[in-house]
Amino acid sequence: MTTSIVTLSELLEARVHLGHRFNKWNPKMVSFIYAERNKIHIIDLVQTAFFLGSACDYVKILAKQGKQFLFVGTRQELNTILAEEAQRCNSFYINQRWLGGLLTNWVTIKSRVQALEDLEKKEEEGFFKSLPKKESSRLKKELDKLRRYFNGIRQMNTLPDVVIITDQRKDLTAVQECNKLNIPTICIVDTNCNPDIVDLPIPANDDAICSVRLIVGKLVDFIKEGQKERELSKNS
Repeated sequence: MTTSIVTLSELLEARVHLGHRFNKWNPKMVSFIYAERNKIHIIDLVQTAFFLGSACDYVKILAKQGKQFLFVGTRQELNTILAEEAQRCNSFYINQRWLGGLLTNWVTIKSRVQALEDLEKKEEEGFFKSLPKKESSRLKKELDKLRRYFNGIRQMNTLPDVVIITDQRKDLTAVQECNKLNIPTICIVDTNCNPDIVDLPIPANDDAICSVRLIVGKLVDFIKEGQKERELSKNS
């Protein structure tokens, strides 16, 4: 495993160690909990560093193979961060609402993405201006909604090879769809999560923005490294 991916001081500074109140924990997280302080579970950062390192090695290998990644995080506070980080490594993202069937009913979702493309083309051609005001307003609202939900996957022509999830409980449907389709998952798991339902858990605080930013940022860095190595091997 790659060493020195992250230091314990970095993890502490980003508040990665802070879990939930002890009465909200999931017993399946017991092996990832270091202690309890003031009725708050403290996450074992040595394990966080280990599992984050494993995940970084994994995504680097897959990126070098040309695999596709989908980032999922629909908490409002993380919308911008998730989109920026996914775009930094030319990956896909869902940062608004996860629509049920987004993966398991991919053919239908692709038709909605196509509807987005069609409406944008009509808008560019000035078609909306030729319509009655009420109809034009309706189509503009529909276009805005489609952009919110599908802008991050509009270029995703096939199912992703790996899905990276920042909040298991909020985006549980995404986890379930990945499991149904045997798509590998990397997931931040807080002390109230279930590590057994994801392929590669990273024990960490999933509420603090600084914690999620650090972990997602490290994963993106290694995806970029793998992509760079892939390009170098093509040109050699």
